[in-house]
Amino acid sequence: MNPADDERAIRELVQTWFTASQQGDIDTVLNLMTDDVVFMVPGKEPFGKAAFAQTSAGMKGVRMQGSHDIRELQVMGDWAYLRNFIELTVTPPGGQAVHRSGYTLTVLRREADGRWRLCRDANLLAADASAP
Repeated sequence: MNPADDERAIRELVQTWFTASQQGDIDTVLNLMTDDVVFMVPGKEPFGKAAFAQTSAGMKGVRMQGSHDIRELQVMGDWAYLRNFIELTVTPPGGQAVHRSGYTLTVLRREADGRWRLCRDANLLAADASAP
């Protein structure tokens, strides 16, 4: 692939992840990450794919709406990173909406099948105190 194709494929991955997350399509999301993925979020130990799947399974019926804006994307051979700004509203069934926003720093790797997948993610989204 050439760099423009790689960048387009990565942007499509991010959009697919975002759309699948909003639709509760965990199988699609899991397919977008490597088996050795590591997620880092404030206040928790880093966790992998199994813990991500378990947490996601517990979010049935949760509604997510929001937007993302890739602020930086660099491709270096079979590796890439991106800096993404996300705004998200999460509403549990019958519950109060929680607004979060912030940045993620994501590392991606091209796998043997030629597809880009997320392999490391530092998620710095925080509750938005100014939201209603």
